[in-house]
Amino acid sequence: MKVVLAFDSFKGSLSSEAAGRAASRAVCSVFPDAACDVIPLADGGEGTVAAVVEAGDGSYAALQVTGPLGMETAATIGLIHAEKAEGSTAVLEVASICGLTMVPESERDPCRTSSKGVGEAIIQLLDRGIRSFVVGLGGSATNDGGMGMLAALGASFTDRAGNRLLGNGGDLASIASIEWSGIDSRLKESTIKIATDVSNPLCGPTGATMVYGKQKGASPEQQASLERAMTTYADRIEGAAGSSWRLAPGAGAAGGLGFALLALGGEVVSGAWWLIDAVSLRERIRDADWVITGEGRSDNQTIYGKLPVQVAAAASETGTKCMLLSGSLGDELGELEERFDGCFSIVKAPVALEVCMEQAEELLEQTVRQLFRLLRAAR
Repeated sequence: MKVVLAFDSFKGSLSSEAAGRAASRAVCSVFPDAACDVIPLADGGEGTVAAVVEAGDGSYAALQVTGPLGMETAATIGLIHAEKAEGSTAVLEVASICGLTMVPESERDPCRTSSKGVGEAIIQLLDRGIRSFVVGLGGSATNDGGMGMLAALGASFTDRAGNRLLGNGGDLASIASIEWSGIDSRLKESTIKIATDVSNPLCGPTGATMVYGKQKGASPEQQASLERAMTTYADRIEGAAGSSWRLAPGAGAAGGLGFALLALGGEVVSGAWWLIDAVSLRERIRDADWVITGEGRSDNQTIYGKLPVQVAAAASETGTKCMLLSGSLGDELGELEERFDGCFSIVKAPVALEVCMEQAEELLEQTVRQLFRLLRAAR
């Protein structure tokens, strides 16, 4: 029996790889001769760099950059190597540069956080000869429209008094003028893939601020003022660059960082599909008996581009059976059930969320063991 274990992370409790390893142990406890292929996956958020590096001949690089609140931090970058060094691709994970988990809950304030570190990382990679970038946009703490990143890359933002603004969410409302010509010219020779499974535009009721601002610490009053400032910011960026991107799907990802990367010539791609291709998932499941995937919580929203459904689609292409095991399942699964050969929650009884998160690895292993005992009996 061959089983492919291709999980997303269980946010706050299990990494993608840890989930796969736990499931692999359970399968092998029932079928000792089973061949288990653990394939860490992500959708552009946390775990993207690790998944890419572990999937092939990649390596890690540590860069010193400015974190979301201005403190220096070490960011881990993935490098996908080519025959020539200048042909390598750098994979950046916003979650590890200006991520929400890097900011204590009591200090979360999108008026203070900045994407500056993303720009600093890109500059350092350009200095190393890199001209191909993939930027995973999940899990940011920022709502600065990418202003911090653009400032680090050479754009100049000034207020009415001529003072230079370095770029955080609170600076958006103070921008009086933008000088675009200082953007690092090496970016014109570069390709940027914007890996996200968020389709939100920059502004409006489904935009970055109104949908994601609250989870980043914004009060309703801050959301309203940030939305007005973001609209004015978009006017000025588009005026300086001579084109419009605010309505593009993904422009609102990572607090508007998607918008800024589009303005630099980036291309939005599905983070899940890009990684599925990068790890050769289809080829690896072609001769498998089962594919098991999952995430922290699955419900009807999962069908809108989340990674487990993308894994199920890849399995369907090869005619491989696919099972969903998640931390919890919504009451109305609806169309989700049609995508999988079975949908299961690893939680066995009513219990506090904190306890579930602490015991996630054990619960996942137990559930997989029982399911494969059932499969053994059915044989």
